[in-house]
Amino acid sequence: MGVYKKLFRYAPDKKHMIILAMILSAFSVLATILGYYFIYKFLDDLIIVRSLITAKIIAVKAAITLTLGGFFYMVSGLFSHMLGFRLETNLRKRGIDGLENSSFRFFDLYPSGQIRKAIDDNASQTHMVVAHMIPDSSQAILTPILAIGLGFLISLRVGIVLLTLAILGCFILGSLMGEQKFMKIYQESLSKLSAETVEYVRGMQVVKIFGCSVESFRSLYKAIKDYSKYAYSYSLSCKKPYVFYQWLFFGIIAILIVPMIYIRDILGSGEKILLELIMILFLTGVLFVSFMRIMWFSQYIFQGNYAVDTLESLYEQMQKDKLIHGNREKFNNYNIEFDNVSFSYNGNLVLKNLSFKLEQGKSYALVGSSGSGKSTIAKLISGFYKVDEGHIKIGGINIEEYSQKALIQSISFVFQNSKLFNISIYENVALANKRATRKEVMKALELAGCNMILNKFPQKENTIIGSKGVYLSGGEKQRIAIARAILKDSEIIIMDEASASIDPDNEYELQKAFKNLIKGKTVVMIAHRLSSIRAVDEAIVIDNGKIIERGTDKELMSFNSNYKNLQNLYQSANEWRVGNEKLL
Repeated sequence: MGVYKKLFRYAPDKKHMIILAMILSAFSVLATILGYYFIYKFLDDLIIVRSLITAKIIAVKAAITLTLGGFFYMVSGLFSHMLGFRLETNLRKRGIDGLENSSFRFFDLYPSGQIRKAIDDNASQTHMVVAHMIPDSSQAILTPILAIGLGFLISLRVGIVLLTLAILGCFILGSLMGEQKFMKIYQESLSKLSAETVEYVRGMQVVKIFGCSVESFRSLYKAIKDYSKYAYSYSLSCKKPYVFYQWLFFGIIAILIVPMIYIRDILGSGEKILLELIMILFLTGVLFVSFMRIMWFSQYIFQGNYAVDTLESLYEQMQKDKLIHGNREKFNNYNIEFDNVSFSYNGNLVLKNLSFKLEQGKSYALVGSSGSGKSTIAKLISGFYKVDEGHIKIGGINIEEYSQKALIQSISFVFQNSKLFNISIYENVALANKRATRKEVMKALELAGCNMILNKFPQKENTIIGSKGVYLSGGEKQRIAIARAILKDSEIIIMDEASASIDPDNEYELQKAFKNLIKGKTVVMIAHRLSSIRAVDEAIVIDNGKIIERGTDKELMSFNSNYKNLQNLYQSANEWRVGNEKLL
């Protein structure tokens, strides 16, 4: 019941359905066992009493009660399935809501394939334990008890045989169900395999281009090996007990006939023995199905418990390290300040006691080698992460005091790989400001240099992007993303590698779009193309999470600075060409 209490928290409005399902399932058992009793009376009249008229009447009763048993079970399953589908849907909705409000660190720690599979697969696993196991649990408990009771009603010998089978079946089931610890390891290996498979499929282009084999994807390869090992071990552990279980229940008549040959004189009339054997055959089948339900019930209860615990753990991780927001809506100004900020990522310290100030209306470029902490600083300003120590202030106020809405409206972030939706170009831009007029959206597209893009298509701004639409180059996507940022008109602009991997044909248009975007704004720019940052008000050189230099391009180039060294390296790399020299 602990598992069901956890599950039904996600579908409280449908809890009454479990009661209806169990009551109807109990009626189904009663009707079915009563049907088997009528079958016994039918055979008794047919074989022993030899009254065909009475046998016909009882046969009709047997048919009616067995049909009612099937009907009650079907309606019971209908209610439990309605509850199961609602629960499964609500668990997925809870996952989507959690993703919408989760911390950015969560997305850094969990691959998208793993997240999707965790939510989708675990939500699906709760279906069996609710939709099928609720009616089957009543069947599994009541049916053996009533079947053994019917056996003793028929005769003491039938009752003893069924009771003995039930006791032996319980012992065998114990060995079939497996240890909980092993089942958890098996389930975790299956989840890992599912997640790694999704990631592998998503990287299939890389596999084809570079001719990689599955061994090169070590995580997937290990997941396959682990799962196959645990699945094979579990199968072997069940092999002998399951074979014995089937041999016992399916071969009970053959087992009984051997000793009966030697003691047939003391067993009574042959007709009575034949009737008892027929009923034992019927009722052992009932017991077999009931015990199989118990076995599946145990497995699905474990899976349901594992699934809901996994999902709740995932939901908890979504909210972990999330920035706490306040109620402040207005900014005094847009000066940015880091006050002794320390931040660690996945156990590794990235920033330690970092302090600096950025003035409103100026542009800044964060420069440094990969992994120096540039992107981390940019994301912390945006409120994507919660700092370990210290404070980040905008307008002299800790960003945690501002509402989420205020931060979203005041900060625009242009990523290296901008994401566009499968809607029209116009709608992709208009998302930034729902109150914007059509004239304002079109002006933003113009300022971002998107007119050349629109003129390529007959439907212009109404052109659909993506599936069943058009596909744009990286530079074209960036310009539409910049149009979105221009329309949003935030006071703080953060650009993280926004011009990286852009082809030369698009770079000129992109630079013009950048100028329109950052005019009069507080800008924090991260760029690998160092030629594009010479015009910023200040370049800030980051190394191992610390600021080692800052100043204008002219100031930093006037002495043997780290900044000058980086510019020279960039220039020499930019001028390098593949020649006829022999490659060593």
